[in-house]
Amino acid sequence: MLRRSLENRDAQTRQLQDAVTNVEKHFGELCQIFAAYVRKTARLRDKADLLVNEINVYASTETPNLKQGLKNFADEFAKLQDYRQAEVERLEAKVVEPLKAYGTIVKMKRDDLKATLTARNREAKQLTQLERTRQRNPSDRHVISQAETELQRATMDATRTTRHLEETIDNFEKQKIKDIKVFRNSVYPPDYSSRLDIVRANSKSPLQRSLSAKCISGTGQVSTCRLRKDQQAEDDDEEDEDLDVTEEENFLK
Repeated sequence: MLRRSLENRDAQTRQLQDAVTNVEKHFGELCQIFAAYVRKTARLRDKADLLVNEINVYASTETPNLKQGLKNFADEFAKLQDYRQAEVERLEAKVVEPLKAYGTIVKMKRDDLKATLTARNREAKQLTQLERTRQRNPSDRHVISQAETELQRATMDATRTTRHLEETIDNFEKQKIKDIKVFRNSVYPPDYSSRLDIVRANSKSPLQRSLSAKCISGTGQVSTCRLRKDQQAEDDDEEDEDLDVTEEENFLK
């Protein structure tokens, strides 16, 4: 009867161990990917700031009508970067850092699992010793009584650590579910969509005016702009490839 109980508790412990391992694996991956996303979003914000500066510099050399259109577009585009900056800060504070904290949490749960496994192994060892004692010295009540006492102590210790493990894993699962449920609200502020729609609406008119003015200014200027754009895209692709290789090397270390 006790042997079967030990086997059942071992199966339960393996399930808990698998649950902790699953969180450790996937939360670790999520943390790395989110952190990489935050870094790339921050770089995109920096590129956009450079673009805004260049537009303003170019606008200062153009005719008044085109100058005003470009400056309006640059202002609205700069506002979008404020939202991108807010996204970077919220992701870092509300997602990346909490995911990092799970590294410490998982370590604590593994320590609890280790303590439980140690107690159960001791209990199983004492049970085996008692069974052998009964087989070898069935009439020696003193030795058998000592073995039963040791088994009782080991069982009490195993029961105590098992209950503690069950409670801590229950709390762990509840916290995990709670964190996942509030995930979206942590990433985006409540009025994020409405504010972004306002920015888009305000950006539409200046952008259209800027593009129209560009077309009027001449085909030679448009060709030069496209050439620079293509060159910039190639440079950005090369930079992203270098960064991806660096991130992969750091992960492998």
